[in-house]
Amino acid sequence: MASDNDVMALLRQLDPSSCRVKIGKELFTRYGPDLVRRVADMGFDIFLDLKFHDIPNTVNKAVAAAADLGVWMLTLHAAGGSDMLRAARDAVDNSEHKPLLVAVTLLTSLAENDLAIQGVARSPLEQVQRLASLAQECGMDGVVCSAAEVSELRMLLRKDFLLVTPGIRPQGDAANDQKRIVTPAAAIQQGSDYLVIGRPITRAREPIEKLALIQQEISGVQ
Repeated sequence: MASDNDVMALLRQLDPSSCRVKIGKELFTRYGPDLVRRVADMGFDIFLDLKFHDIPNTVNKAVAAAADLGVWMLTLHAAGGSDMLRAARDAVDNSEHKPLLVAVTLLTSLAENDLAIQGVARSPLEQVQRLASLAQECGMDGVVCSAAEVSELRMLLRKDFLLVTPGIRPQGDAANDQKRIVTPAAAIQQGSDYLVIGRPITRAREPIEKLALIQQEISGVQ
């Protein structure tokens, strides 16, 4: 469990010009909107990763509240359906601050057998393609997807549609609970716009050095 002091100590080691900061469910549940404001005051753009998935009215109000916090990007589940996605779009369009909306297609912890257990008779790629197309139709700015699906989505979606890639593990790092993972260089080569890299940096003995190594790897393929 990361304490408030742990979070601030880590962020003081990082440069806002070199990375953005993801605040997910655990940190937001423990420390709330105040943490978002304090991280923003440090100069970081914030990726608020709460993966909203609820009835359209509830998601509309939650997205409006997130926009009021001034976050840079936020997530919601594409599986929430077209009415929910459009309600989120309306909330951003009616807000003074307009964060990017990215829809989660399929969690990178899920594989084909997991979909079968849920009664989904499609491969992970087919499910991702279907949900990504829905997200684009409903006005999302992009989707969250595995880099394993990026090249296929690039052919399917608009060129300016953002592809945000979690499940990134530098060569030699443990996969942990992710099942569909790639290296930072491979993700960029395949067409990812943004990489979500958490534990490889936050659990590193020297986070700033780990970040620099990852950036060096990425710069070699751009």
